Amino acid sequence: MFRKRIYEIIEKSDGNDILSSIYDFSMIVVIVVSLVPLAFKWETRSFRIIDKVCVAVFIVDYLLRWATADYKFKQKRFLSFLRYPSSPMAIVDLVSILPSLSFLSSGFKLLRILRMIRAMRVLRVFKAMRYSKSFEIIGSVLRTSKNSLLAVCALAGGYILISALVIFNVEPDSFGSFFDAIYWATVSLTTVGYGDIYPVSTLGRIITMISSIFGIAIVALPAGIITAGYMNEINRAEVLIDENGQEAKE
Repeated sequence: MFRKRIYEIIEKSDGNDILSSIYDFSMIVVIVVSLVPLAFKWETRSFRIIDKVCVAVFIVDYLLRWATADYKFKQKRFLSFLRYPSSPMAIVDLVSILPSLSFLSSGFKLLRILRMIRAMRVLRVFKAMRYSKSFEIIGSVLRTSKNSLLAVCALAGGYILISALVIFNVEPDSFGSFFDAIYWATVSLTTVGYGDIYPVSTLGRIITMISSIFGIAIVALPAGIITAGYMNEINRAEVLIDENGQEAKE
């Protein structure tokens, strides 16, 4: 019963469990505070203390979730303990912890990629997903709209590749490598237009205009899919609340 109560507290609150709501709010605060040092180029003693305290909290949270994994997966305890470390959110938790462990940081310093490891702490923001109902709705939208979004991603990827191939062969002098053409096609697709790489011939400019026009349509598709899915999830949640309210009255 003690482990079950811990599981109920550390899982996202439905609003009725005060301790669970306090835990969720506290974890969000810790996550936000842990990201503060990343906004500065220098490290101070205060920042190191903040990071160590926050990481200690994350480790305790990780261990508690691992210890109560059988309640989450509803399987035998041993199988749940084996399954938990490979679950998506457990991987996010682990990756957000590892960069702050001193012995790992020392090793990565030798490889001269400490800045990348430090930047990986930003992944802690994804830990907040399990404590927010809004993130839960977004996650549900992404799951239900997965096929549509994958189709749009495939369309965008194919369009970028074709545009890059065309422009690379039309203006080989303006693009030093095929990667430059891929970069140009991506920037054109998203209509960002940095202007660091651009075609100079009339034909190349015409291709750029066409690419930008079609790019607007392709970029708009995911926004429409996600918005429609989000509204459907909200409407479904409201229907469930109404049904539960009517059942309670009866």
